[in-house]
Amino acid sequence: MRAIRSTSRRALLAAALAGGLLSAPLAMAQGAPAGAWPSKPIRVVVNFPPGGAADQLARAVGQPLSEALGQPVVVENRAGANGNIGGEVVARSAPDGYTLLMSSGGMVSVNPHLYAKMSFDPAKDLVPVAAAARVAVYLMAKPSLPAADVKQFIQYVKSNPGKLSFGSPGNGSSPHLAAEMMKSQAGLFAVHVPYRGAAPALQDLLAGQLDFYFDPGIGLQHAKSGRLKLLAVGSMKRSPLFPDVPTLHEAGLKNFDADTVFGFYAPAGTPVDVVNRLNTEINKVLRTKALQDRIVAMGGEALPIPAAEFGAKALEDSRRFGAIIKERKIAAD
Repeated sequence: MRAIRSTSRRALLAAALAGGLLSAPLAMAQGAPAGAWPSKPIRVVVNFPPGGAADQLARAVGQPLSEALGQPVVVENRAGANGNIGGEVVARSAPDGYTLLMSSGGMVSVNPHLYAKMSFDPAKDLVPVAAAARVAVYLMAKPSLPAADVKQFIQYVKSNPGKLSFGSPGNGSSPHLAAEMMKSQAGLFAVHVPYRGAAPALQDLLAGQLDFYFDPGIGLQHAKSGRLKLLAVGSMKRSPLFPDVPTLHEAGLKNFDADTVFGFYAPAGTPVDVVNRLNTEINKVLRTKALQDRIVAMGGEALPIPAAEFGAKALEDSRRFGAIIKERKIAAD
């Protein structure tokens, strides 16, 4: 009997150990230690509508990033309030590396200057993960506008104060600030028409309902086809896509630079090793020729840099754009 009981106890112990060993991986996965990340799909919230630069960048990076991490990367658009709605969604999410934000730099660098009160603090509630691209803006006009080049355009707008209208993705967006910078330096007066994103503004420009706008890259194919008139680049250097198109700096608006950096952010408190892993993998994707060519085609430049450098760039842009917002007395809608 003793032998039988001893054998039974040994069998029960062996079964218990086996069960524990089998359940250990499950317990580790449920606990989601940093070393096991990622163990489920990653959500990327884009805080602007489909079709805009942020949306295109999120989807361009998302697929190869999914392959690198071995988990689906799901893009979700949460537009509104110049990016604040999507920004708040991410800021209020669990800091576990499974919710990221893809945004223009404006939401972090510009919105605090636009809104008297925000429901979250981008500088405190979000952490920079990885830049995606430096995005230039391109001064475009409808083909019927009587100006063959940017200098003629500036003279025409100056001669018709208040008679021309321009669109933007919203108050305080980089295309809007670019136009205000141009108006300030050149002494122009034109009517601003804000939209909920760059894509609808582009459609109205194509339809002739607007006279001009600063395009963040999504309308370049229309410039190539002649449906829009590309007059200048709002950067300090020319675009490799249009080497014959001058910068506004070259046209006489000294040190004109309306570039903005788009990138990925995470909720504050996200583990450092997760942020570092994301930065490493996203930068690997950005260094591939396929991604670089795709971003150039959008009118931008891939920007694989450390997270700390990305954060420092946001602070620099905050100072630069904050000055024009104060000067032009720009406020949120």
